[in-house]
Order: sequence, then structure tokens, then C-alpha cells
Amino acid sequence: MKIITLLTTPFTQKHWFADLLFAIIRFICGMLLALDFGASKFGMPWTDELQHLDLFEVAAWFPEDVASYGGIFAVAPIFFAWMGAFSEAVGGLLLAFGLQTRLASFLIMCTMLVAIFMQKWGQSTWAMLPAMGFLWVSIYHLYLGSGRFGLDYLISKTLKHKN
Repeated sequence: MKIITLLTTPFTQKHWFADLLFAIIRFICGMLLALDFGASKFGMPWTDELQHLDLFEVAAWFPEDVASYGGIFAVAPIFFAWMGAFSEAVGGLLLAFGLQTRLASFLIMCTMLVAIFMQKWGQSTWAMLPAMGFLWVSIYHLYLGSGRFGLDYLISKTLKHKN
């Protein structure tokens, strides 16, 4: 129970306005990840019908893309493609709503590091910019959690009352 409390309980800023600004950034980035980046390669209820993806199905091209990174990615491309797409689509939603923010941020951080170094490296800085932006947002929230404007804050208050 202590590990769940530790992972869930966010740090809060001195002034509520700072938490609100970070929550706005968290929400926008999470929704962009879930609605655009994740849904383009992972079947979600809002995925475009032209993708022909069932719920939680990975786009056929994505495991091939992941396998081209070589190494461990070539050994289990379907697993890594599924994890990457899941972290963007579902992790993006979790980040947006501040639910298990640190766990979602960790998954997003790993996915963005792979995207930067295995897919976008050697291309222009502009090509890396979206992944870099999501990386910085995920690193921040990995450490601080959701702040006071997320579901984790409400859950942590409930957990404190039970103890």
C-alpha cells in the first residue's frame, strides 16, 4: 500500500495557480498523445475508421517500423509496438486526467526516448521536436505527479483518510 501511496501522491506547488498552469499543459499534451499520436497507430474508440483497427489493435505497419530499430526491438517487435502505442493512447489519457500520472509519465518517457534515438535521430531537430516536448512534460510529471488538479490528488486524499 505504501508504494501505491508514494506513486499516487503528487507534490503540489506553493500557489494553486502554478498547479493549474501545469495541469493545462499536462491535459493538452496527454490529449494530443491520446487523440492524435496514439490513435494513429492503436485502435481506440476515436481512431479514424480508415485505419481499420479494432480496440487495442496495433497498426500493421508499426511492428515493422519497430523491428527496423534492431536489437531487442527486432526480437519482440509486436510487444514493443503495442507498448509504445499503448503508452501514447492510454498513457496519454492517464496523463491528461492526472490518473497514475507517474506510471503514465514513465511509459511515455520511455516511448519518447525510443522515438528520439531510434526513429528521429539523424533527422532534423524539427522532426524530433514533438517527441522532445512530450519527453520533457513526462519527465516533469514523473517527478512531481499530477499536482492538485488531477485525479491522483483526489485519490491520495482518500488514501490519507484511510490510514
